[in-house]
Amino acid sequence: MSYLIKDTTREERERIVEESLGNISGTCDGCASGLVEMYQDYIDGKKELKEINMEFRARYVSGQEVPESGGCGYRRF
Repeated sequence: MSYLIKDTTREERERIVEESLGNISGTCDGCASGLVEMYQDYIDGKKELKEINMEFRARYVSGQEVPESGGCGYRRF
């Protein structure tokens, strides 16, 4: 199965993100909603998953706007 924007519908991308993140409606100090926001450009068809993940890693490694801990392992901006 391809995860590329050109090969998926918006609904499929929403499902891909939801299934990848697990229970996004669960409460974990707001971290789930932050993850969904991080992948919103993919859901909207603006950026591929690879681009989003590379940008996140680049910010983390470079120290630019290093996110604060969200309490559950995810770091929020």
